[in-house]
Amino acid sequence: MQPHVHFCLVLHNHQPVGNFDGVFEQAYQDSYLPFLDVFEPYEHLRISLHTSGPLAEWLDLKHPEYLDRVAALVAAGRIEIVGGPFYEPILTMIPSRDRIGQIRTYGKWLQDRLGAEVRGQWTPERVWEPSLVSDLAAAGIEYTILDDFHFKAAGLSEDDLVGYFLSEDDGETVRIFPGSEQLRYYIPFAEPQKTIDWLRWNAERTPGFVAVFGDDGEKFGTWPDTKAHVYERGWLRQFLDALTENRDWLHTVRLGEAADKTAPAGKIYLPDCSYREMTEWSLPVAKQIEYDRVTHDVQDDPRWSSMKRFVRGGFWRNFKVKYPETNEMYARMMQVSKRVDRLRREGASASAMENAARELYRGQCNCSYWHGAFGGIYLPHLRNAVFNHLIAADNLMDQATGRTQPFVDITSGDFDFDGRQEIMLSSNRLSAYLAPARGGLMYELDARTICHNLGATMTRRPESYHQKVLAGAHQGDEAVASIHDRVVFKQEGLDQRLQYDSTPRKSLVDRFFATDASHAAVRDNTTPDLGDFVLAPFEAKIRRNPDRVQAWMTRDGQVAGRDVRLHKAATLEAGSSRLEIAYKLEGLAPDDSFCLAVEFNFAGLPSGADDRWFYSGQKLRQGRLDTQLDLADERTLGLVDEWLGIDVRLTANRSTGFWTYPIETVSQSEGGFELVHQSVCVMPHWIVRADAQGAWTVALYLDVDTTLAESRMNDLVAETVAT
Repeated sequence: MQPHVHFCLVLHNHQPVGNFDGVFEQAYQDSYLPFLDVFEPYEHLRISLHTSGPLAEWLDLKHPEYLDRVAALVAAGRIEIVGGPFYEPILTMIPSRDRIGQIRTYGKWLQDRLGAEVRGQWTPERVWEPSLVSDLAAAGIEYTILDDFHFKAAGLSEDDLVGYFLSEDDGETVRIFPGSEQLRYYIPFAEPQKTIDWLRWNAERTPGFVAVFGDDGEKFGTWPDTKAHVYERGWLRQFLDALTENRDWLHTVRLGEAADKTAPAGKIYLPDCSYREMTEWSLPVAKQIEYDRVTHDVQDDPRWSSMKRFVRGGFWRNFKVKYPETNEMYARMMQVSKRVDRLRREGASASAMENAARELYRGQCNCSYWHGAFGGIYLPHLRNAVFNHLIAADNLMDQATGRTQPFVDITSGDFDFDGRQEIMLSSNRLSAYLAPARGGLMYELDARTICHNLGATMTRRPESYHQKVLAGAHQGDEAVASIHDRVVFKQEGLDQRLQYDSTPRKSLVDRFFATDASHAAVRDNTTPDLGDFVLAPFEAKIRRNPDRVQAWMTRDGQVAGRDVRLHKAATLEAGSSRLEIAYKLEGLAPDDSFCLAVEFNFAGLPSGADDRWFYSGQKLRQGRLDTQLDLADERTLGLVDEWLGIDVRLTANRSTGFWTYPIETVSQSEGGFELVHQSVCVMPHWIVRADAQGAWTVALYLDVDTTLAESRMNDLVAETVAT
């Protein structure tokens, strides 16, 4: 047989839900548009293209001419559109009903907008579990792409991977193409001839070989230094020229053509897996460091090439363990998904539920649910976007069920799947989630009127790459490197900014300090907590009245070795944006004297901007939200974000001190290591001295005022109606 190869070039273009408009635009100008400009004249070349739903919607709004050009290439048979779940969720993270719903919804969108017959799909982050086969088949998907790493984890060797394989679940089948890790590292970082030589070698070894490159389109211009390399220095033209010059034996084909023209290479049942780097990132930090050390130590062993296919890291779902913040988003998403499903089955308006489901699907976008070489969960705007859409879905379902008047409700259940009960207080304006078994802390606080979760915080914790930060590593080589190999510091002195939290950065966290505890010592976590209440279990009771609900939590603990009973209650009224918080300490001795500090952390209120500021008293400005305040004898402290249109105010019924400081993480993104503002810590505190009954009390009022944002929305509606 004449040596030849079928080469499937599959691009995956994606921007996450909630990413900044400027990032979309920059990626468009640096990657998506120039790639199309260069590719279009090469009439003999064929590619497969996956554009994620969030990006496709943005392109349709901002650059419809781009999609028109793509549609013309689809009609000409030069581009195959690869579908998938609409808003790029990790499929194993969402219920089967949502997997099928997302895939079908996006397939229809692509058909309507691009005239595409969608047969194949991109599997987000190549996260795979065997049961996905039946769901893909149910959604009308015939084939997908995973990494050759998946196939090697199932016991196959490089020599076995000569084409696609058939996989089955529950009597349904799907074809799966192995994407080459070697090609992922060659393209576009190595000279084009390396790819040609690799393809020729495989063509001669196995005539009819099917080679698949499937990876991020952002590698072609958006990743650091790649724009100059790919376009200005001409790598892409050279690559496409090389494909054209060798087309007598190197046939560029679409995935669908390869599926139709070639027979399966065999049958396979793939284990749970993802691409190699993802399995490493999902490991606990200590094990990730050990994994790196072990694999580094053996990489020069002559046996390593045969051993490494048996070595892999962890399981994607354990990101929900590694990052409790991931589990919080996941649990909230599941709560919304179950409600959408229930209301559909109960016969709620189909159009209303379609809108709610679309918001749910947007809240399932994967990027903020994990972390590796990209910012992921460390990017506040991505976490905020997830909650924004999930809260919006709940609001839409309230409207669909006629729940439009002021109301209040309180429910309990194992909302976060930890085997313990949580409590949700909710009105039409505010929702608060409490965890009695974890110190009675508040882990979510939703301003429902603007769909913003003030509790979407991030705890500072060790990461394996912090070793590089502490070593002050830098990369002097000017060659273009894969994003997985770059070491770049976006700010100086990051090694001095590493700090880790001993407890979650949430709210209603009860801390007890010596009376001389200083702002700096508390900020730097160098003063001991004299109590044992943080994360300890509280007993909880729920109280209901028609227009008022309360969660009452109690715990017997110790402060400085003395027995103390702590009560705290959270109360919410119908139609209210105020959460009333009451504290009572009992069993105090006359000579007891210590500091009680109640920690709050507010997320989504960025620092370093003049339109985000603190105030005390009668709106007396106290500096921007990154200001480290040490105020005494105050009753009120507020945080204003003019851009968001929110005013968050804490008011106490007795004289109060306030400590504030920003919470910042040193995290890794595609651009390098950077300092990221995560939340504003606010700690009202008091010197506790017992009254005649051995008790001490304080009441706090947490007001979440979104009047400014609501007035803007009303003005926008009025303007829209007028035009």
